[in-house]
Amino acid sequence: MASGAIGVEAQAIGMRVRHWAMSAMVGLGVLIGAQQAWGQDHVEVPAHVVAEFGQPPVVPNGKLSKELRAAVKTTFVDSMRDGGWGADQSEALVAISASGDARLVWIIADLMRFVSSPELNFVLSDAAAELLEIERPRQNEWGVITDHLIAWDIPEPPGYLKTKRAIFTAIVPEWDRLFVKGDIDWRHVSWGGVLIDDRPFDETDELCNCIPAADNPEVSSAAEATWLKESDVVFGIEVNGEARAYPRRIMEVREMVNDTLGGRDLGIPYCTLCGAAQAYFTDDVPAGVKRPVLRTSGMLIRSNKVMYDVESYSVFDTFLGKAVTGSLAKKGVTLKQASVVTTTWGEWRAAHPETTVLVEALALGRDFDFRNGRDADGPIFPVGDVDPRLSVHEDVIGVVTASGTPVAFQRSKAMLTLQRGEEIAVENVRLVLDGGGVKAVDANGEDLGSHQAFWFAWSQFYPGTEVWQG
Repeated sequence: MASGAIGVEAQAIGMRVRHWAMSAMVGLGVLIGAQQAWGQDHVEVPAHVVAEFGQPPVVPNGKLSKELRAAVKTTFVDSMRDGGWGADQSEALVAISASGDARLVWIIADLMRFVSSPELNFVLSDAAAELLEIERPRQNEWGVITDHLIAWDIPEPPGYLKTKRAIFTAIVPEWDRLFVKGDIDWRHVSWGGVLIDDRPFDETDELCNCIPAADNPEVSSAAEATWLKESDVVFGIEVNGEARAYPRRIMEVREMVNDTLGGRDLGIPYCTLCGAAQAYFTDDVPAGVKRPVLRTSGMLIRSNKVMYDVESYSVFDTFLGKAVTGSLAKKGVTLKQASVVTTTWGEWRAAHPETTVLVEALALGRDFDFRNGRDADGPIFPVGDVDPRLSVHEDVIGVVTASGTPVAFQRSKAMLTLQRGEEIAVENVRLVLDGGGVKAVDANGEDLGSHQAFWFAWSQFYPGTEVWQG
């Protein structure tokens, strides 16, 4: 997703927020007194987090006072509703900053994501840094502050979802149906810089101001795909003996495809930020549930796309295939995966000569290479801390064993091991070469639904993952 901002312009901001303190002091005695009566928690964090981010502040665990709740509404809700910032917001932000409640930085960061005014961004980042007890960042303020919040696992403040919904839906009203309680950590959800794709199923030929999914995409034979070079990266999928290649060039434009392959319905998200293409069976759902039609919401969670079902507006955990909100979450829907093999067109076609492939027109004339361009220096959106066992952008093949243990296989090591003819086996999992890539099967050769991803993404969605040592 591209970065960007929608303007929430500052009005009458000529100085740092603490300069407004004299005009806000009437209420501060009450606020500070209430804060002193709260219980406090000291957040324990791993050593590698302390090494990178330092020690977190002590965090209150009580309710917000009436005065502080009013300050939150004035600062975050009213400013978005009215489309401006004035003396009332500045005074309210002083009260928030003086509260000492680092939980409120989550809301400050949410507002910062949509701010285009440098002056207001300065004021907000100054208040956030004061509450987190860090130096104010001099660049990428929103990203640095959010990284600290995630890495330190700062708790959300009371009433967080309601306030966050007000901020986000002031920008994109269509998000309202997505901002509901569920098995999702709303703290980690941020804006990806694009709008929601809410087009109905099979109407993806209609233009949208979004990352445009493709439903029932047109395909051609391998022989007809003369536009593809041998070295072009593709995502290969095989279902019931039918193979299809999804060129990365197309998937970097579309990011979501709803397709049918081998007699099965599939939803195929590609997260450019995570280097991960996945394939979910969308026809294996409980009785009475309509086939989920996956779409891009325009939001991210720790630099991974937030996808949802346009039929029910249920949000899915993109990495796990689990419905986390809405009617599908209530029905316990978790989509099973088919393996996705990341390889080159030449190698996939040689191994699967009868393969079909998406047609060039689906790329809409675009030819991005995010991996070697935009994302070459690491994640461009906040991810917090990263498990230090592997480098951030190390390619891994991820799979979950029969016992429920997630395992990450370093792709480079696995390829060399398999090319030497050696076996790779963990519990019921066997890695095999397929069309120039790697996938996981069981002892009988049955597909186990593996896929490739950057290490930072796999490890944050499977924090207890094992790493194959080779």
